[in-house]
Amino acid sequence: MVAAQSRICYIDGGQGLLSYQGFDIHTLAKHACFEEVIHLLWNGSLPRKAELAQLKRDLAGQRALPEPVTEFLEQCAQASPMDVLRTAVSMLALYDPLARDNSEKANREKALRLMSQTAAIVTSFDRLRKGQPLVEGDPELGFAANFLFTLTGKRPDEVMERAFDIALILHADHEFNASTFAARVTAATLSDIHSAATSAIGALKGPLHGGANEEVIRLLLQATSPEEAVAMVERKLAAKEKIPGFGHRVYRTEDPRATHLRAMSEDLGRRTGHSNLYLISKEVEQAVQRAKGLNANVDFYSASAYYSLGIAIDLYTPVFAVSRMSGWTAHILEQLGNNRLIRPRADYTGPEVGQPWTAVGGR
Repeated sequence: MVAAQSRICYIDGGQGLLSYQGFDIHTLAKHACFEEVIHLLWNGSLPRKAELAQLKRDLAGQRALPEPVTEFLEQCAQASPMDVLRTAVSMLALYDPLARDNSEKANREKALRLMSQTAAIVTSFDRLRKGQPLVEGDPELGFAANFLFTLTGKRPDEVMERAFDIALILHADHEFNASTFAARVTAATLSDIHSAATSAIGALKGPLHGGANEEVIRLLLQATSPEEAVAMVERKLAAKEKIPGFGHRVYRTEDPRATHLRAMSEDLGRRTGHSNLYLISKEVEQAVQRAKGLNANVDFYSASAYYSLGIAIDLYTPVFAVSRMSGWTAHILEQLGNNRLIRPRADYTGPEVGQPWTAVGGR
């Protein structure tokens, strides 16, 4: 069922096609940087050289978090990262100078801040909970490199930077998925952009949406060899347990994002000493295909790729949110630009209408 019109993202599940604003995901993964994709999603066109340079400067210049938000992060060392992210993004509205301005110009400025500050929340929270000093971003670094730098304190090499850049591109948008639809429903009431983004984060938290890649890596790490992994998967399938990271509600062929993440997992695994994890992943993929005919989705190989990048397992879903903030904000801006309240109807399955009333004494 079509819920609304959108020009942002197109999916053909039968052919395994995914495009942003008319650009095939394979083209973008091969040629674009994440900042170019952000501009594309927001504006419908790729940026010119000057526009790209300005966007990079703007993103780098908006990373700083309000002091009360940083203080909140310091108090949450034992909390779930997605709970912290959801609350911190909501808090940002309290300190945004344009919070009460719902004009298009103001919302575009707030979208820019949300992109940068969401990343800063994730990296700052991880360092603070580990008792490590915060790392100030480098304005000379791109979005992907800055994220890894402020997370680990180490400047990534070109290969790792490019790998993470591609991962961000692949996760940037996916039409009316649960979190994006939640954002649009909230925006359609003419609520503020921070509330819409917070709604999206709440939906992404669920293991049937953004949380699946965390389940994937925990499964893969249980095995010490490809053979052990296959035996484990076969036991789980025999017990009718689901294997995370397989199948998709839309794609009937390979998820086009998985194509790139598979290669990325292999390359990063080789560079970081995690080749065995890639081999385990590959055998698990083949075992599930043989037994169930299911293809790996975006969550399956992103799990091992993020592991090789040194990202903590419980940050996988927040990293997803960092990337998807580009798509969420694009959809919020689109919704507000031609707004119509989203009010679906329910298929009623309750008792027959017109039930007789019986006084409480006679019940």
